[in-house]
Amino acid sequence: MIVYAECSFHIPAAASLKDKRAVLNRMRDRVKNSYNVSVAEIDHQDLWQRTTFALVAVASSKDAAEREVRRAIRLFESNPDWEMTTCTVDYL
Repeated sequence: MIVYAECSFHIPAAASLKDKRAVLNRMRDRVKNSYNVSVAEIDHQDLWQRTTFALVAVASSKDAAEREVRRAIRLFESNPDWEMTTCTVDYL
């Protein structure tokens, strides 16, 4: 089973792409090291205060894949440096 999520964030304190990258890299590395998911920035690479991440987990059961993606999303949501604007989860 494959579980795919797209989450968009607003980063109000980012005043440059460098500020944005600092937040993104820290969170992406934390998620990759903590959970069995793949993470990539898929949209808004040229905007300072917006980003969209894709998360993907592959497992033998829907529950296992969904659990990893949901945990990663919760970690993303816990970061005070940004605000989640949208998040969708799909099952493939």
